[in-house]
Amino acid sequence: MAKNDLVINNNFTPVEYDPQYILQVNHLKKYFPIKSGMVSKTVGYVKAVDGVTFNLKRGTTMGLVGESGCGKTTTPGRTILRLSGEKTGGQVLFNGREVYDLSPKEMRAMRTKMQIIFQDPFSSLSPRLPVGEIIGEAVREHGLVSKAEFDDYIDNVMDNCGLQPFHKTRYPHEFSGGQRQRICIARALALNPEFVVCDEPVSALDVSIQAQIINLLKELQDKYNLTYLFISHDLSVVEHISDTVGVMYLGNLVEYGATEDIFHHPLHPYTEALFSAIPVPDPNAKRNRIVLQGTIPSPANPPKGCKFHTRCSKCMDCCREVAPVQREVEPGHYVVCHLYDDYKEVEDINGKTE
Repeated sequence: MAKNDLVINNNFTPVEYDPQYILQVNHLKKYFPIKSGMVSKTVGYVKAVDGVTFNLKRGTTMGLVGESGCGKTTTPGRTILRLSGEKTGGQVLFNGREVYDLSPKEMRAMRTKMQIIFQDPFSSLSPRLPVGEIIGEAVREHGLVSKAEFDDYIDNVMDNCGLQPFHKTRYPHEFSGGQRQRICIARALALNPEFVVCDEPVSALDVSIQAQIINLLKELQDKYNLTYLFISHDLSVVEHISDTVGVMYLGNLVEYGATEDIFHHPLHPYTEALFSAIPVPDPNAKRNRIVLQGTIPSPANPPKGCKFHTRCSKCMDCCREVAPVQREVEPGHYVVCHLYDDYKEVEDINGKTE
């Protein structure tokens, strides 16, 4: 790997706080060092999150989709919530405050406002604790209610999530997958959060149970004005629950906008290919299936220029040399692709008129 590849570019323009957004992510980067040799010298970086920018309005849901390994989980589950050490670069503003500038005491207080629902309800619950303790442990730790109100408070949280009071003394292994996910949701909501990361919360459940959990999440959002970042590879679920959608590829957010715009008018070639794979229940319907060639490159050694150019049927000369920047092509609809560069910029880079 060239020496220049070890230099991290953290140049970006800071954004100002906008009260309509609960979360503002600006050019966020999270690189993991690759160590080698007896002295553990850094020889490269895995660019799990590489310059992601988006805003999330209060009380709405943003869906995040993409192939496995594209950085969907690393972005919110690890980096935005500050669960994987320090960020490599960029900004994460939660209610106008830079998450990574908070002291340990301030971050502890912030934890009650930012919660996560994990993908696997079977492994994210302690088998040693009864359900009441799993849900109430953080409530007690943060001192949200008095001892006299504690039991009634936990009963109310469980009732909101479709659980019964007698479930408090039972252990996770006594519940079905759907009930365990309800316990995970109750654990997150017990702290009265404003923002919840839903990390593929229904991928391990049967289809009929998935619908119940999705409906529960929507009911709780309407009741408590919650804001969700919903990560999933199930595009139909994302279309149903999301107000806005972001599409990730190899650590980059290549397109995001309103759900209707993204699903009915995708702009990025990768988004077009991804959505063409959505199954249609009509066996007689004809789809313009776009099959991508090759495999997704390694995030430790991504291609120069546009990371998608090695698999893109619309690749131009500029795509191989210059990384595209995020552009607002339509109101609220952003895309990272040279196809939507200004005409003169494309002509200058290619050296010819397209």
